[in-house]
Amino acid sequence: MSVMKITNVKTYLIYPVTKSGLTVSKNLLFVKVETDEGIDGWGESFTMLDRERVIAQQVTDLSRYVIGRNPFQIKDFTQMAFKIAEGRGSVEFFSAMSGIEIALWDIVGKKLEVPVYNLLGGSCRETIKVYANGWTRGAQSPQELAERALMVIEQGFTAVKFYPFPFSKSGDLKAATENVKAVREAVGPDIDILIDVWRRPEPSATIRFAEMLRELEIYWYEEPVPSDNIDILAKVRNAVSFPVVTGECLYTKHDFREVFEKQAADIINPDVASCGGILQMKELAAMAEPYYVLMAPHNYNSTAVSLAATIQIAATIPNFLIAEYFITFSEVSETFVKQPFKVQNSHISLTKKSGLGLEIDEDALKDYPYQEFPLRKW
Repeated sequence: MSVMKITNVKTYLIYPVTKSGLTVSKNLLFVKVETDEGIDGWGESFTMLDRERVIAQQVTDLSRYVIGRNPFQIKDFTQMAFKIAEGRGSVEFFSAMSGIEIALWDIVGKKLEVPVYNLLGGSCRETIKVYANGWTRGAQSPQELAERALMVIEQGFTAVKFYPFPFSKSGDLKAATENVKAVREAVGPDIDILIDVWRRPEPSATIRFAEMLRELEIYWYEEPVPSDNIDILAKVRNAVSFPVVTGECLYTKHDFREVFEKQAADIINPDVASCGGILQMKELAAMAEPYYVLMAPHNYNSTAVSLAATIQIAATIPNFLIAEYFITFSEVSETFVKQPFKVQNSHISLTKKSGLGLEIDEDALKDYPYQEFPLRKW
């Protein structure tokens, strides 16, 4: 009996421009892995402004190590990739690795005609709770933030996340507090508000800001300080009253070990498209369990492939809390995904389809060619 072999790896770098006027913040990168049996898998790599093409090239470079190999050998591929990185892999490298790894799971699920979550131990839940992000871009006042928050609630979300600091004066704690207050007053007490501090203020200001928000019933307090100093993160976590989240800028089990050991966070939010892929993310969730740390997958990616991979993992891990849904990219995703995911009461139902559970219209991706963004202003 012949063994399935990988024959080709393609990348699609797309600019997800929308007709509704939502401001897009980056290009998206999809990875297609083809096999000699005609079963193809789709993955997605995390991208960053001005580094998308570097990541796409990393995918091409890594593809040399999977062409001709059995797509079922997923762990072998990731171990090989870690060795190539020699323990010093960059976010670009791990994002490229993640895109290929996700595609391999899609192939295996399709070959065996089962959803990926059934290959990971089966589902713990039938629906996945998600929160909306990406809805604030361009808002210039507390009133505009409040209006946009209400629009998101009307779309079926009961949880919203945003960065409350005005970019024009990112250290203004009072203005940031007024922004959060306006959103809370608009959406009422039953909507979860997630605050992304985004590593902006210095630690004492971060602690002071949390105290200013105390009466506004915040669901969580994300990235209060940079995650490269776990001691400071632990100090902030012990000083604030909200659950502290970190992890989007951490990529390996070694990176997260210190977070757990120093009890520096209540919740971790690694991204499946940058942490090494589906299996690595499930292993991170397992590491977090004995420390009573929850998992809330980050997903600053499409609401197509990366979201599908996130859903597969979220279905299987006992300590799952909530996942990110970036509405900025949802309009475009619906144009190249047949039967896209639907959000109802902030939940997405599990699909019983094989693989990642979605079908990509490859020709439609060509309608969104890569575009270079203007130089950023600093």
